[in-house]
Amino acid sequence: MPYVEVKLIGELSKDQKAQIAKGITEVLHKVAKKSPEHTYVVIQEVDRENWAQAGVLFSDR
Repeated sequence: MPYVEVKLIGELSKDQKAQIAKGITEVLHKVAKKSPEHTYVVIQEVDRENWAQAGVLFSDR
């Protein structure tokens, strides 16, 4: 039972999220022979002020 978590900065449209979930599910099915019915994809959109790189918040870049 695959569980894939995608975290990204900013927001996606519902269509973009659907395409990402479908693509990940298809790759797991094709490459790893995992059942689409048992594949879970969670997409988390993170505000720029809640994500940092090298000690600097993305909102401050």
